[in-house]
Amino acid sequence: MSKDTSLPAGLQLDTRAVREAVAKSQYGENAEALYLTSSFVQPDSATAARRFAGEEDGFIYSRFSNPTVASMEQRLAALEGMEAAIGTSSGMSAILLLCMGLLKAGDHVICSQSVFGSTIKLIGTELAKFGVLSSFVPQTDVAAWRAAVRPETRLLFAETPTNPLTEICDIAALAQVAHEAGALLAVDNCFCTPALQRPVEHGADLVVHSGTKYLDGQGRVVAGAICGKRELIEGTFVPVMRSAGMSLSAFNAWVVLKGMETLAIRMEAQCRRALEFAGWLEAHPKVKRVYYPGLASHPQHALAMAQQAGQGGAVVSFDVVGDDPETARRNAFHVIDSTRVCSITANLGDTKTTITHPASTSHGRLTEAQRQAAGIQQGLIRVAVGLEAVVDLQTDLERGLGSL
Repeated sequence: MSKDTSLPAGLQLDTRAVREAVAKSQYGENAEALYLTSSFVQPDSATAARRFAGEEDGFIYSRFSNPTVASMEQRLAALEGMEAAIGTSSGMSAILLLCMGLLKAGDHVICSQSVFGSTIKLIGTELAKFGVLSSFVPQTDVAAWRAAVRPETRLLFAETPTNPLTEICDIAALAQVAHEAGALLAVDNCFCTPALQRPVEHGADLVVHSGTKYLDGQGRVVAGAICGKRELIEGTFVPVMRSAGMSLSAFNAWVVLKGMETLAIRMEAQCRRALEFAGWLEAHPKVKRVYYPGLASHPQHALAMAQQAGQGGAVVSFDVVGDDPETARRNAFHVIDSTRVCSITANLGDTKTTITHPASTSHGRLTEAQRQAAGIQQGLIRVAVGLEAVVDLQTDLERGLGSL
């Protein structure tokens, strides 16, 4: 009698992150296989015809079906508590796929004005070329979201916490607004990951990820994903992927798949370091303000603790002193350029601490009015805390802060 190798029900997230979607071949390997192939040989013409027509399961072509990618999708969906997921070539391609699958000319999107700069450009500028309407509203003002609803509203989009000011939206409240309008709520969860926050538990319909960040966790590959109900994933997004090809490569999927195995322990360690680092910054005389949900001073601290399993995440932003924008920008550049440990890069979610100046990097393509609406000042610095010793990060930042 063969052994039952299916996973038992009720396993915890840590266990599922390691054991979910470990597909076995005839070789009995204990690690997920990496299928580096462009296409898959079919046993006969009739089987090929059925598979291409969607009448029979089977892998066909790696632009839209690959076993390694499927394993990554299955694991991520399980961690998010959702039925299915679809992998994409990047986080931004996931948002593009989301919009292409759900929207058409004349439809309306409501989006937080505090999201990642490229998201604002994609929704507000690129989609507008194809007749998609958009409104950008304050992240934390539920009344503003409700007031922006139109008869043609089809999608509400938020990221929580936001990049870079870590604003927290009330997911349950926005879900109610969306559903009363007959729309869907999509939440970008790349800052928290399912290790801290599962938006579906608060009413979100779809979850978007940049797997480039914490899911990989070591800055190795670019990847993205959408999680949701199977009907939406397979019926709405897979057909667009099959035609448009925002495909996640098998290798990148495999890296993210392995990264998820250590997701929970990395997030726990990085959150702990970020909280200590943020507390140090808050007491520093050359720092005007710190933005970190784990601090009691954060305006949405209580909401963050309720939604994020009592953790603040690992991204800390702060304003340095400066009497005017030019001076503040010069001081921010000085602090960043004085570091020797932190990596000066706009990426985040790495085990290596990264530091950047959002106004000139991640949000540099926005207009000044858009940056001001999002609260991004010239003196703002974003630090994504990694796994280094906190005392070494403090020393690294003090080198610049202490000489302002």
